[in-house]
Amino acid sequence: MVNPTVTFTNNYQILIIERKKNIMKKFLALALAITLVFTFCACSGTADNGKITVAIVQPLSHTSLNQIRDTIKSELENSGLDIVVETADANNDSSAFTTIVSNYKAQGVDVIVPIATPIATAAKTVFEGTNTPIVFAAVTDPVAAGLTGDGCENITGVSDFIPPEETIDLILSTQPDCDKIGLLYTSSETNSVAAMNGIKTYCDSIGLAYEEATISDPSDLQTAAQSLISKGIDAFYTNTDNTIASAMPVYTDIAYGAGVPIYCGADSMVADGGFATTGVNYVQIGKQVAQMVIDIVGGKAPSEIPYETLDDCTKFINMQAADRIGVTLPAATLETFTVLVEADGTNHFGE
Repeated sequence: MVNPTVTFTNNYQILIIERKKNIMKKFLALALAITLVFTFCACSGTADNGKITVAIVQPLSHTSLNQIRDTIKSELENSGLDIVVETADANNDSSAFTTIVSNYKAQGVDVIVPIATPIATAAKTVFEGTNTPIVFAAVTDPVAAGLTGDGCENITGVSDFIPPEETIDLILSTQPDCDKIGLLYTSSETNSVAAMNGIKTYCDSIGLAYEEATISDPSDLQTAAQSLISKGIDAFYTNTDNTIASAMPVYTDIAYGAGVPIYCGADSMVADGGFATTGVNYVQIGKQVAQMVIDIVGGKAPSEIPYETLDDCTKFINMQAADRIGVTLPAATLETFTVLVEADGTNHFGE
């Protein structure tokens, strides 16, 4: 016969044990939930001790883009505001553009700064429907890139547009006998296509002949450049084209081997071997972009900040490149340039 007292005691002990187990499960679940919350906050831009997170993204590494990135980062970090700056480089892998930007969206950054058109358009697509401010840098034609107008209220930035007449006038003032120019650019870069369309329209208006060749990646550069040389061009022109800017040594070897000067859209491209430019100051672009970010962090809406362009273009020349192609400029013409690279190779870029 079972002793009822023992049975009751055993059942009571079992009940107590089960209750303790349930309490422990609830405690563990609560602890896990708290851990997840703190983990999420640690990844969030605004939850890191109240800091503001700004993400700067560039499609690839070359002198112009790096200069913009470094200037923005320095300006923000020295602003006196509680800003954390993160940077990312897609290494010219277009399939990574959206992935990088999407990761920053998931992270919850407060402001994203895409450098150059392809990253800016990726940021617009990824952040569509959110209130996250997008402040672009070095987008040549924001209108053509779809970064203005309806649906772009959270987007602003600074363009690196150069009027086409500035570029052609530079070439003709340096080479008065130039009859035909070769336009070399990357077909997939919206900024390059827009800039070259402007150049072609201006050339047509003044009766200057041109040939054009496009590339899809740096491996096409040698063939494209040689094809233009075979057509009897007197000068090359390449705008602020990111793909070609990353491969200037290849470009200059081919062009200068044929005695053809390369005119560029950026001073950094001249520093990397180009002959001359009427270009924008990329440090100044970085400073203007940083100021926009600071204004937005301070409470100003992107829609209250119209996108900007630079008013002043500066003429730079590479005297080492001039020696390579055997070009001697009249003193009066040379005085209109800032010498960026001396004949002995001394480089003043960034000074």
